[in-house]
Amino acid sequence: MKKLFLTLAIALIGFTAAHAQTATHKEKTTPAQKAEKSTAKLQKELSLTADQKQKVYAIELDKFQKAESLHTSGHQAKQAQKDQHKAIKMETEAKLDKVLNAAQKKKLTALQTEKKAQKRASKEKKA
Repeated sequence: MKKLFLTLAIALIGFTAAHAQTATHKEKTTPAQKAEKSTAKLQKELSLTADQKQKVYAIELDKFQKAESLHTSGHQAKQAQKDQHKAIKMETEAKLDKVLNAAQKKKLTALQTEKKAQKRASKEKKA
């Protein structure tokens, strides 16, 4: 009986270890995929026209390509990297302001404010 329990325990440990090692890693998305997803979300939320959608896609693609190059360009000081990300974000917002109409800008600002509030709430929840 002891041998049976010992054998089952060893088998269970072996299966658990084997299963834990087969965790799948999420495929890294390309800047184009990120831009497509982001544009689709903005299309849905802001009711973009076809022309606006093309322009927004180009803006988003540029943003994600710059962010990608920031990450692959090597290790920089965290503050320098934050500053560069902030500059990219501000540049993107300025470009979007030129493409969107007043109602869409207002809705986008509301969406961004809501997203920030959700982020803060999740950070406070973790802390």
